[in-house]
Amino acid sequence: MAALITSDFEIPNSIAMGIFEKAQKGSTLARLSGARPQKFGKQTAWVLTAPPKAEIVAEAGQKSPTPASYAAKTINPIKLQVTMRFSQEVKWADEDVQIGVLQDLAANAGIALGRALDLVGIHKINPLTGTVSNLVKEGLIDTTQSATLTDAKYDQAIEAAAGIIISSGYSPTGIAMDPTLSFGLSTMRDANGRKIYPEIGFGQELSNFEGMTAAVSDTISAKNEMSVASNLIGIVGQFDAFRWGVQRSIGAHLIEYGDPDGLGDLQRLNQLAIRAEIVYGIGIMSKDAFCKVVKGE
Repeated sequence: MAALITSDFEIPNSIAMGIFEKAQKGSTLARLSGARPQKFGKQTAWVLTAPPKAEIVAEAGQKSPTPASYAAKTINPIKLQVTMRFSQEVKWADEDVQIGVLQDLAANAGIALGRALDLVGIHKINPLTGTVSNLVKEGLIDTTQSATLTDAKYDQAIEAAAGIIISSGYSPTGIAMDPTLSFGLSTMRDANGRKIYPEIGFGQELSNFEGMTAAVSDTISAKNEMSVASNLIGIVGQFDAFRWGVQRSIGAHLIEYGDPDGLGDLQRLNQLAIRAEIVYGIGIMSKDAFCKVVKGE
């Protein structure tokens, strides 16, 4: 992987501050489920699989034992990192001309690690390669429950997914949407040509839909990362069944010496590197608490 050098961008005599870039949205799972404190390493969570039931007792009657059962679920640590090389001259130019390249690299490292929560927790992929990683044991993509979008009836597909969740004994508290799904909702019209959901604009900042908390990101389809295209455009679910937390976080920092990524000694090559790392703990308490919304073939 080539390092960033000054010839990769023009050094202007005067500049408008800031770097323009294509918008990247972060994790929907972080917005829908919320982090829980975790210690480092594998964690065990307990799931109530058979809740206790009350019993009617006659006057002076005997009381029966109340059965209840629990199952253990493992929350696995997943370590992720971003390492970006650039030449020493880039740092000099950034200091002298105030381009903001290093700040931008650090900020985008954080975005990449945030997006990784979805890419791993939903698709089980290594974000760098776009292929499924054998280090990830489970993802929301594994749920067998799905609703298929047909004839551009986006709301009916979501309604069907919510119905499946309810039939499975869970409550649909949230929906994670690909931008194509939220935009599809925003363009739906009635028989008179009027928008059915005018309040959502173009759907890209949607935060609530039909009483469910909503979050929109292209991490749902993972079209910018997956090596094989996915037909997933949404996930409806009881999102507290997705458990995650940050076990360790190492913010973006400058590396000046050594060979941090196998591309050769930094000093010999007149290069520097920025690295950021995070360890997520990820576990799914029940895959039946989630239903996929998929595009029809």
